[in-house]
Amino acid sequence: MKRRDLIKRVGLAAGTIALNKPMAAMSAVNAHKKQKVLRIAHITDVHIRPEYNAVARFKKCLEMIRKDNVDLILNGGDSIYAADYSDIKKERVLELWSCWKDSVALVKDIPMYSVLGNHDMWWQGKGDELFGKPGVLKMLGLQNNYYSFNKNGWHFIMLDSNHPKTPGMLDDEQWNWFVQDVQSHQDKPTLIMSHYPLLSCTGITDNKPGAIGPFKVEGSYNHLDIMKFIEVFNHNKNIRICLSGHVHLLDKVWYNGVSYLCNGATSGFWWEPGDDGKSSYKQTEPGYSLLNFYNDGSFDDEYIKYETLIK
Repeated sequence: MKRRDLIKRVGLAAGTIALNKPMAAMSAVNAHKKQKVLRIAHITDVHIRPEYNAVARFKKCLEMIRKDNVDLILNGGDSIYAADYSDIKKERVLELWSCWKDSVALVKDIPMYSVLGNHDMWWQGKGDELFGKPGVLKMLGLQNNYYSFNKNGWHFIMLDSNHPKTPGMLDDEQWNWFVQDVQSHQDKPTLIMSHYPLLSCTGITDNKPGAIGPFKVEGSYNHLDIMKFIEVFNHNKNIRICLSGHVHLLDKVWYNGVSYLCNGATSGFWWEPGDDGKSSYKQTEPGYSLLNFYNDGSFDDEYIKYETLIK
């Protein structure tokens, strides 16, 4: 073989190897390409009631969620309007839950995971099957007021923010369970849902400061034990999202690698005419959120103003 031919062949072989390397690298990248593993709808503060055509309007919202092809629905509490007032009778509580069940029958084939809102509990019927938290668990088909589950590589923690003495914190038993649950699932990106926000700026925008300040943020706006949560998050980097409602205002707070999403109410201004003459509460229209979850632990979200889209 002539030296010139040998050099040509060696050159061709080297060129083939050089070309194959980036192709192999691209194949490796494609094999680990970010993929969507879950699509979720978050509804909160539905406050369903027979007045203001609320049932028909909520059903339109659920019909839109069906078309979004979600894998599950997260219900952030205050499902009914409202059982906790002192003048509420059992007949009214049953009427409200009947409205709820009639509505959500539209999405009975989509798994729904709920937490308890402060307005869901009926406190006037002590000894009755609908009394307090057990009554809400019965109506929502829940085994416990806090729990967790896994879905498509993600971990979900459902908390009960309704402390028996002070709103917006966990009792000792639930707190100990929570810490253990987080530590037991460090290999999975995790979402935490509560009714009251863990951390939110809405406590400033929705509050009334004194003439000289400072703003005093109550537990109904920010969990009173938020610093304990942050300490847990600092030692467990699997926490991605803290999802909440209650305030009826929409905000996003990003702190130390965790996204805190306080979403607007599905009922807006409790289904009544709001600040815009329709149903907005301050700057937030009635809506629900769509969240996409990916296999690399990332997510994206969008707030859907469904009544605007319907019209």
